[in-house]
Amino acid sequence: MITKEEKQALIEQFGDGPDDTGTSEVQIAIFTKRIERLTEHLKEHPKDFSTRQGLLKLVGKRRRLLNYLMDRDIERYRAIIGELGLRK
Repeated sequence: MITKEEKQALIEQFGDGPDDTGTSEVQIAIFTKRIERLTEHLKEHPKDFSTRQGLLKLVGKRRRLLNYLMDRDIERYRAIIGELGLRK
């Protein structure tokens, strides 16, 4: 889980306003932060299979949002990829 303060910081960084939680960029950023947290948890607890399943679902949701953004606006896609450091 991410704290309210972390979530609000992500909304301010990637959103258009303080209440903008619906844009693809904000959702992708929040999913990325949650994925990072779950990955760290699984490094400590490798047999936690329910968390692993939740992680895979989150990765799939983020992938679908990234595909949507890539189809709609390639510049916004490239910007979010660069800011979050998702592609190597």
